[in-house]
Amino acid sequence: MTGSSFGFAPGETAPAVTAPPVAGGSRYPATGPLAVLVAAALWGTVGPAQVLAAPAADPGALGVARLLAGGLVLALLCPRPAAWRQVLRRGVLGWVLVAGLATGIYQITFMHAVDQLGAALGTAIALGVAPMTTGLCARWWTRERFTAGWVIGTLAAVAGCAVLLNPWGTAHVSLTGVGVALVSGSCYGVYTVAAKRFLQAGVPVLPATTSTLLVAGIALSPLLVLHSGHLTEPNSLCLIAWTALAGTTAAYAAFAYGLHRTSAPTAGTLSLAEPLLAAALGILVLREQLSMSAVAGCLILVAGLATVTAFDAVRHRAARKPAGLRR
Repeated sequence: MTGSSFGFAPGETAPAVTAPPVAGGSRYPATGPLAVLVAAALWGTVGPAQVLAAPAADPGALGVARLLAGGLVLALLCPRPAAWRQVLRRGVLGWVLVAGLATGIYQITFMHAVDQLGAALGTAIALGVAPMTTGLCARWWTRERFTAGWVIGTLAAVAGCAVLLNPWGTAHVSLTGVGVALVSGSCYGVYTVAAKRFLQAGVPVLPATTSTLLVAGIALSPLLVLHSGHLTEPNSLCLIAWTALAGTTAAYAAFAYGLHRTSAPTAGTLSLAEPLLAAALGILVLREQLSMSAVAGCLILVAGLATVTAFDAVRHRAARKPAGLRR
């Protein structure tokens, strides 16, 4: 995925992990949050890099190339056969395949959304609707109850999209671009729930996530043949190299390291750096021109993400508090 793709969407907590003790009595070393922040920052450069490179190649083919190249390099960091065998366990493989297909569709629709909407708007919409679709998928598959944070995040997603599509404004946003961004965010929700299931089964993070990338890349590899034009041009190759090595291999490796050394609410909060950085780079560096309604819609979407994260952090602290201390 483009974003924090280890089983939770922005604002969603990760499955419980055991953090190593550190000197000074703190459960989580300072390197953990830093690694998560670095990963989110690298993911946040994917959309702006695509706009900056301005490749003539098909966005979907570029996305597939990123998945395959990044997944293959990431696989080299997981040399232990025992870890890979856990991915093939009964009750795990099915969820890995579902997550892989969702990853592939997310990737190609995200690249198309950025191509049509720009880095700031495309990223904000795709990640802004992710908590909403995650909650719906969790309710459907695992019968999880909707939380107050989910309700607020959903309202923010609907309101943000309605504002940026403002039909009464003078500047109009591409309906097709918004549509594929919404599909992208929906796939993010499917991936999040599927990944939570296989991570909760105790599968190592890096091999499982690498498997989803490779499943996605292999399943959609026909796009490389059907839309092979311009893929070998310098700007396309540079974009593939950056998104595969920095935006995939380095980002996922950093997040896998940080996830085991960071509390779940902290990881969720730091993952907000991805849409914020993408928006900042799009507006300040790429000079993307957004209408007032588009800016307002982006702000509402990001505020929704922040609200979901805040509610989730409070819920996480309440769940860890001893029963005798709760009121």
